Amino acid sequence: MRRHKGRIIILLLVLAAFLVSPAFAGTRYFEGSPNLTAYVSGANQFAPGSSIQIPVVIKNTGINTYYEVASNIVDRADVPTTAKFVTVAMGAGNAPVVIKTDPQMIGDIASQDQQTATFSATVNADAAGGTYTLPLNITYQQFSHVDQYGMDTFQYYYVPMNVTLTVPLVIKSEVIPEVISATSDNLVAGADGYVNLTIKNIGSFDGTKATVQIVQNDDSPVSPVDSNVYIGDFPAGSTVSCQYKVAVADTAQNKTYPVDVVVNYQNDEGDMVPSQSQTVGIDVGNKVNFAIQISPIEMSPGSKHTIQIEYQNTGDTMVYSAQARISVAAPFTSSSDVAYLGDLAPGQTAVATYQISVASDATLKEYGLDSEIRYNNAIGDTYVSDPMKVTIDVQNLTGLEGIISNPVYLSLIAAVIIGIIYAIIHTRKKH
Repeated sequence: MRRHKGRIIILLLVLAAFLVSPAFAGTRYFEGSPNLTAYVSGANQFAPGSSIQIPVVIKNTGINTYYEVASNIVDRADVPTTAKFVTVAMGAGNAPVVIKTDPQMIGDIASQDQQTATFSATVNADAAGGTYTLPLNITYQQFSHVDQYGMDTFQYYYVPMNVTLTVPLVIKSEVIPEVISATSDNLVAGADGYVNLTIKNIGSFDGTKATVQIVQNDDSPVSPVDSNVYIGDFPAGSTVSCQYKVAVADTAQNKTYPVDVVVNYQNDEGDMVPSQSQTVGIDVGNKVNFAIQISPIEMSPGSKHTIQIEYQNTGDTMVYSAQARISVAAPFTSSSDVAYLGDLAPGQTAVATYQISVASDATLKEYGLDSEIRYNNAIGDTYVSDPMKVTIDVQNLTGLEGIISNPVYLSLIAAVIIGIIYAIIHTRKKH
């Protein structure tokens, strides 16, 4: 019985509380406004020359401090602390960056809520390290008041608002190499040579224990033989000169090819780190080449002939201590198959003389003998040219040409002439 009475009392208390509290109570706000703040989410340090994403969080910390709750008040769709139709635009300010993203609409931000806008940007390649501020312009609509017509008709009024915030952007201090000049010493296809670089540190960091390295660029025919030069300290604004030996592939043409340049240095944490890679063009000339000019050569079996070959440097660079050689094989022999040509500038010619003999049992046909040139380049390396063909036509020669080219006939003629001279001298003595 007592339990039953207790249940009745609790039910009556609940009904009384329900009757006392207003049914369908609404809230009217008398003051309050959005309070927007912004910060960069996540890592906020970026390297010079990089393409970056800057995620900015916009938070509304506005609070409604003065309001009324009553049964005769209808809740409004909007409250003064809500920032409506928010648009965010980022500027570069004094930062060495280029902002690539247009203003963004991010919708409404209610009190104690937040939205994120992400901006794409590029940091200048020569950006100095430091902390910069980026202006963030925010426009939105704020609830002003509402007019009520009848029981269920409302007209809302808003005022446009504009606020400019700033967010920090940290750019790392780095060594940034810039190639001031790049020259090559008689660098040609198919040979080694030297590349001379002058490099400036246009960054804001004083590098220590620095090494300047050149790296082959993708499929470039220019590849380093000696790729590293140690320079030690490399302060901001300083300049160094380095020389590298490189090799150039046979397939290279007379044009400019890329080479990448990287500086490895010690940073503030004591770690060895690479700089941004810089690409520079290296001039390459055509491969050293030669051409021969020679009159048609005809020989008969058993004959001996003195031939002269004119060699021309048809390449783009000087060659030094050039020696020409003709390679003879059966049925040919030679008492002198090497001739010194000396130094040859591009387009210059020199003549070599060889003594060539052909066997008496040689087959009558056209033969090809190889001739090549051994030379030094500007740095003293020795190379051998591609072989050039010397054509000799072996046939039975008749008439004076056949007699002159045959050493047997020449010997008989010489003996006859000597005999005639002897007879003339002996006859004069008798008289």
